[in-house]
Amino acid sequence: MERLDKRVAGSLTRFYVVALCVVALLTLSGLFLIRKTISNLNHDSRVVNVAGRQRMLSQRLTKLALLKINGTPHSDSARFSELLDLWKTSHENLANRRLPLEKGYVTWKSPVLDQMFTELQPVFDEMYTQFLNIERDTPAEASQEGLQLILENEPRFLAKMDKIVFQFDRESFERLENLERIEWILDIMTILVLLAEGLLIFRPVVNTTRRVVRMLTESENALQLSNQKLKQANMQLLEAQNELLRVEEEKYQMKLAENQIRAASLIEGQEEERKRFALELHDGIGQMLTGLKLHAEKLKSVQFHDEKHKRQFEKLVALVQDIIQTTRQVSFNLMPSVLNDFGLAAALKLLCDQTAEIAGVRVDFEGDTSSRIAISGIMETSLYRIAQEALNNAIKHAGADRIKIKLEQSSNRIILEIADDGRGFEMDQLKTEGGFSTSGNGMENIRTRSQLLNARMNITSKIDGGTRLVLEVEL
Repeated sequence: MERLDKRVAGSLTRFYVVALCVVALLTLSGLFLIRKTISNLNHDSRVVNVAGRQRMLSQRLTKLALLKINGTPHSDSARFSELLDLWKTSHENLANRRLPLEKGYVTWKSPVLDQMFTELQPVFDEMYTQFLNIERDTPAEASQEGLQLILENEPRFLAKMDKIVFQFDRESFERLENLERIEWILDIMTILVLLAEGLLIFRPVVNTTRRVVRMLTESENALQLSNQKLKQANMQLLEAQNELLRVEEEKYQMKLAENQIRAASLIEGQEEERKRFALELHDGIGQMLTGLKLHAEKLKSVQFHDEKHKRQFEKLVALVQDIIQTTRQVSFNLMPSVLNDFGLAAALKLLCDQTAEIAGVRVDFEGDTSSRIAISGIMETSLYRIAQEALNNAIKHAGADRIKIKLEQSSNRIILEIADDGRGFEMDQLKTEGGFSTSGNGMENIRTRSQLLNARMNITSKIDGGTRLVLEVEL
């Protein structure tokens, strides 16, 4: 296509530019000639008017001279001398071929008119001389003779002026005919140029355009065929990609399900192990420690002869009591019996009270402890462990002074909220591409348990603004 563009531009641009220049030149030439001719015609009409006025002035001067010599009163207000000066000035301008206008002068070249004015000059001089004598009030006899000469020369002056006027008109008409002939020539040349432009430029352009359109049509058809084949190939590739994505998605879902099952099994195993260990602590070591405490209390009634031994015995009893209390606390943390006996709300309330007593911070619980929420034991345990882990994070890592745990239940969902006023953290440090970060602060435990519950988890936090964890579980 680039070679075709160069060929079209190189072969047709020059002809097109030349043709446009010729047409423009012919058009401008015609406009110039018309404008010039119109101007000349206006000047010619002015010249004809002045020549015609000379006839009128000669007749008027003759009349005034006759009236003056005869002493006849008249109403003509024109002054004889002014008319005579105007008649002389106009004659000289016409004879010298230089007629003044508002802007400049009108000049012309005509040997015929020059000859006519040469023949008219003696007649004009004779009449002008006699008019001048009459205007100067010469004697009556001389004035009569001058008037006689004026009357004799006036018909010749008028006849010659008629010929001059007709000659002016004839030459003006000839110039108009010449303009018409030139216009015809310019029109014919313009038509010829347009015909040449049509044959040498537009016809090749049309042929070239036709070839280009045909080539473009063929290229478009080939492109459409290629696009159709490419579309089919893309559809096949897309189907293959979709199939591959489906297989990968199935693999991912299977792996995710395996991980969830593994995590669930691991957590369930942990809970069972915690439950077994808590029972062993409570029923085994706890009972033995209780028996040891009872025996020690019985020994209080024994009289010690040495005060030092008595103080050591009292310390031993207090130590046994601390061990019993610690064992109970460890057993409760491993598996609180109140969770199985009274449900999640009561367990969370007890967890808040014990944590507040041990950690020395304010821990509030908001929820209904009068009735037990009807959920599975696994869900109860998972929600309790999430609250326990979040509470532990708020105390150990956030340095919170006030913590609130809120439990709400509706007909189709459970909402667990843990909020603190601790130091908080940047959310960008917590989030990763796959969700929440798995490192630090027990968040992996919370994330795994929430996924096993199919719960929606939302964490909001800001520096020195506390942290808020909301967990929504659909029933």
